[in-house]
Amino acid sequence: MTDPAKVRRHAERIRELVASVVRSQIKDPRLGMITITDARITADLRDATVFYTVLGDSAAQASTAAALESAKGMLRSTVGKALGLRHSPSLTFVLDDVQDQVKQIDDLLAAARHADAEVQRLAAQAKYAGDAQPYRLDEDSDEDEADEAAGSAADPDAPRGADRP
Repeated sequence: MTDPAKVRRHAERIRELVASVVRSQIKDPRLGMITITDARITADLRDATVFYTVLGDSAAQASTAAALESAKGMLRSTVGKALGLRHSPSLTFVLDDVQDQVKQIDDLLAAARHADAEVQRLAAQAKYAGDAQPYRLDEDSDEDEADEAAGSAADPDAPRGADRP
């Protein structure tokens, strides 16, 4: 078992190394405005996944992905030498679509705000379906019991409530 703190340190170091190599050593013109956002490494320190974002459209993202794939060998050897591990971890590059997710969440929040405003508008115009006080109060029940007792004593065969106006 590998220490989780050691794995986190190695992942952070991989992120820093890849970012510095991409910035300073890779001269590929296909490489766009790239930001290395995160790196994760497996517990056995054999496979590392590097997450990145690219400023631009899908064509810029595709060309940056191709540039990273072509520079993968150099990046792997640089990372392996810097980490001092027996086996240099293999690198996998994954486009981090944070901007798309943020836009989707913003759209969902805007729709929820609109629906809440509509509910508030409808609630302001709403009226109760029944009486304002739908439940019997204790003083009402005492009066009803007294009326029932008086009515049942007068005529036991009369239907209930027949003496009421």
